[in-house]
Amino acid sequence: MPRVDVHQHAWPDALVEELRRRSVSPRIVDDTLLLDGEPDFALVPGDHVLSERRTIDEGDRIDLALVSLSSPLGIETLAPDQAAPLLDAWHAFAADLGPGHGLWAAVNLVDPDLDALRTTLAQPSVCGLQVPATALLDPAALTRLAPVLAVVEAAGRPVLVHPGPAPAAPISGATLPGWWPALTSYTAQLTAAWFAWHVAGRALLPDLRICFVALAGLAPLHHERLAARGGAFGAVDRHVYYDTSSYGSRAVDAVIRVVGVDPIVHGSDRPYALPRDPGLGDAFSQALYITNPHHLLNGGTR
Repeated sequence: MPRVDVHQHAWPDALVEELRRRSVSPRIVDDTLLLDGEPDFALVPGDHVLSERRTIDEGDRIDLALVSLSSPLGIETLAPDQAAPLLDAWHAFAADLGPGHGLWAAVNLVDPDLDALRTTLAQPSVCGLQVPATALLDPAALTRLAPVLAVVEAAGRPVLVHPGPAPAAPISGATLPGWWPALTSYTAQLTAAWFAWHVAGRALLPDLRICFVALAGLAPLHHERLAARGGAFGAVDRHVYYDTSSYGSRAVDAVIRVVGVDPIVHGSDRPYALPRDPGLGDAFSQALYITNPHHLLNGGTR
């Protein structure tokens, strides 16, 4: 079985060109990405050439890297006519992927085309669907999203929950550090989405495999506070997974103590972050890079 990185990003040329055509956020001006809730971000073209990325991944002993559309762009929640050319450009990328790469699909969440999603998920290079955490911030939102997730469940594919757009920064005159959205909005979104799933997800979608990036914003570590406030953690959900992107040995070890080893999968968030090996031993590395991603992507008994 391959060694897998479940969480990377790439910017195909067709998507970049569509973003250049836009006059409002999200858009690209002079190779700089402009988003309402984020600092300006300079695109480095070489970071997104997958043949070069493949060489880097091989150096990291990664056999399969799964790339996704960056949900903080907010493309999934644009008006359908604005989202369509961007999503088309993203999904056309699937045909260009060579060995060593797979693609997370995306869908417009304002007016989702479920038949088109079924067709997209049937493509050999498409591994599943990514959704923004902002689409499931509470049980009611998760219920609204359930028909989309049910298509993925029926296809036997997994879902990846990724942070969505950060709220626009208040006009206060203060300059926030560039890492601010990733450490505030992103983690809060993931925590809320994880709790929404904890409350309502499994009853709605009994067989869906779902993975939260960045250890779900460390949401499982709140299990003691959950009990103190009148909730119940209950049994560990065997179809919920957590990627390790941006976290190291201390956070990974802490989450393992709550949910166990089986749900933890390797995700790097490359090129925005470098992969980190938690260094928790050979047996854990086998689970992290090989066994657990295999079950996330393919299902089966574990």
